[in-house]
Amino acid sequence: MKLAHDIIILVADGTRMLLLKNHGNPLNPDLRVIGHRQFENPPNRDLLADAPGISVSRAFPGHDTIARGDPHQANEDAFLMEAAEALAGVVEASAGLVVVAPPRALGVLRQHYGDHVRARLLAEIDKDLVRHPVDDIARLLCAYPDTAEA
Repeated sequence: MKLAHDIIILVADGTRMLLLKNHGNPLNPDLRVIGHRQFENPPNRDLLADAPGISVSRAFPGHDTIARGDPHQANEDAFLMEAAEALAGVVEASAGLVVVAPPRALGVLRQHYGDHVRARLLAEIDKDLVRHPVDDIARLLCAYPDTAEA
């Protein structure tokens, strides 16, 4: 994939986000961090430590009567919504957008794209690269085929 000058790349998962901008050219990309966030999301065992107890249904033995949500996943989804908002905030200063995220995170991000983000979106890549160094991200994206679908 060729990374044009001024292209913006969002690399995210449920707890980390990097916004990168290419200050180089397509042959020699120079990705620089223009925004980053990190979120410490405790596991459900800690989030639910003070939750109310389980009430047992007499009609259906073995089933509890209180529906349990997944607060850990809800926190990750909220963080990804903020990442989509951050992407929307820099869309006007870009030559195009590329989003790199694991498949589930990509699905959450897609739900929060605005029309102006969709119009500039060049590619979505379902990979988890958020813990890689920026130089590795540039190398891996350059090796990715240009046929990526947006």
